[in-house]
Amino acid sequence: MDGARTQGHPAALAAVARMIRDGATHAILLTGPEGVGKTTLAQDLAAGLCCTADDPAARPCGDCRACRLVFADRHPDVHQLAPEGVGRQIVIGGPGARTRGIRDLVADLAFAPVEGGARVAIVASADRMNEDAQGALLKTLEEPPAGVVIVLCADAEEPILPTIRSRCRRIRLGPVATREIEMILAEHGAADPPLAARLARVTAGRPGLAIRWAGEPEALRARNELHRSLLDLTDARPAERLTSVRVAAGAVSALTAVGERTGPSRANPAVEPDPGPSDDSSMGSQAEGGGAGTSRTPAAERRRAAEALVGLWSDVARDITLCRLGLASDVRGLDLLDESTVLAAALETHVVTAFIERLGRAGLLLAGNVSPELVLDDLALAWPRRVAAA
Repeated sequence: MDGARTQGHPAALAAVARMIRDGATHAILLTGPEGVGKTTLAQDLAAGLCCTADDPAARPCGDCRACRLVFADRHPDVHQLAPEGVGRQIVIGGPGARTRGIRDLVADLAFAPVEGGARVAIVASADRMNEDAQGALLKTLEEPPAGVVIVLCADAEEPILPTIRSRCRRIRLGPVATREIEMILAEHGAADPPLAARLARVTAGRPGLAIRWAGEPEALRARNELHRSLLDLTDARPAERLTSVRVAAGAVSALTAVGERTGPSRANPAVEPDPGPSDDSSMGSQAEGGGAGTSRTPAAERRRAAEALVGLWSDVARDITLCRLGLASDVRGLDLLDESTVLAAALETHVVTAFIERLGRAGLLLAGNVSPELVLDDLALAWPRRVAAA
């Protein structure tokens, strides 16, 4: 795989190499955290299946016409679909629909290959398919067209129908080692060593997110401000907590959209950020209208904002616990190490540990369609209060 762009996932890359060599199954499900490199791996598979290099072990070669077209998102036999429109969902689509959807993708796959090789469909954020879209996809998977490979990329597989999952070859991409992310950033000139170290920590094993934030200087600053606001929340009164958590939800939603408008970075091709929310009007109304509670923001967007905030909150609580245990060298928020250390001394370990468990339950509640506002309000009120020094 001379031209493969995936880094940090040797087992997953080896599995893809076997598919390229021996023939891929008709459906593949790639799962892992947002920004971990699922889209990049899917493109490596697509390029490998379309590659014209003589040696199968060298595919994708990265140099032939087919590889160049795939990596430039211009290959006529590689079709891509991602969430768009209000709510950032993948819909059923079809003739007369305003938004491209699964039926449009299936129609594309019905045509004979232009280049005479494989036909590949890549569905980004497949866990955002609505019920109708999943039903349409299932019909295609039940009777897959000859010579077609469908690759689903999803942050989590639970929202996807079990009947779809059971028809897929599943590959899980876990977090990439911190040191390896630093090397990726340095190799492509995305960040100097100090910034690379900070980004590698704060992005928690997601090289695509690290690359995205490296190109957006405000992103790390915004993330630190959110981190600090959650630390400060330990001193706030109940009413202040409820107000602050709504503002934080709006801010974290805007943060997740950083870098999406510019799309994947060809200057840093090792790991490209996975698609995420980029509806400017929705993000703006949420940030300005008081966060997750605004009625103008679609429910799906509010839920994803709440999920992102719970993820950040988990990092904050984790850092406090590590500082409390004398493991400050392992914290993710290096820029707020001093503040986390001071707060760790003012909070009881078992209280923070209990809150981390509560965060885990909050994630399950959000996945179960419980109101994101209620979940965040509960967390805000349960967040430990700083104990005054004796």
